[in-house]
Amino acid sequence: MPRPTKGPRLGGGPAHERLLLGQLASQLFEHRSIQTTEAKAKRLRPVAERLVTFAKRGDLHARRRVMRTIGDKTVVHELFTEIAPLVAERPGGYTRIVKTGFRKGDNAPMAVIELVLEPVTPKRSRTRTAPAATAAPASSDVPVEETDAVEESAPVGTETETPAAVEAEESAAETAEGAPEADAPADDEPVTPDEKPATPAS
Repeated sequence: MPRPTKGPRLGGGPAHERLLLGQLASQLFEHRSIQTTEAKAKRLRPVAERLVTFAKRGDLHARRRVMRTIGDKTVVHELFTEIAPLVAERPGGYTRIVKTGFRKGDNAPMAVIELVLEPVTPKRSRTRTAPAATAAPASSDVPVEETDAVEESAPVGTETETPAAVEAEESAAETAEGAPEADAPADDEPVTPDEKPATPAS
């Protein structure tokens, strides 16, 4: 089953349609802007943009591919030497269609198709930064639980004694021997606390 063409069918047949779009593309590259019906402008846009892409390549094969569609060598030369350098930085979208109303005789919708030759302005990259209030919440907003922190110490067996530590221990032992011993209470004597017992409140 034959596949239908994209969009409205122009002209009497496929060959006539190719000739018609080739002539419209030639006039567009020559005058930079043409007025035609909206249907023809929409069908011309992909053809013209493909030809501009070939012109940006600039090699001999691309020139021969453009010559299949456009028969006028002066227009092809103008496309490769004048239009292609102007759109070298543009990644696509070489044409613009502007609707201009309706034709007076048959009320057909008209449009202007033109080449976009303005220099490309690079877009600034948007970087989203979180506000300081949302990034770090205030301490009063979030309740903090108080816990007793227990510090873990290294095992005693793994410590190595230094000569200074050994001397400090020996001097402490000597002072302990020379000091008078405190009177220790006998086992049978009751131990009296230094503090007075608390009296109950009346």
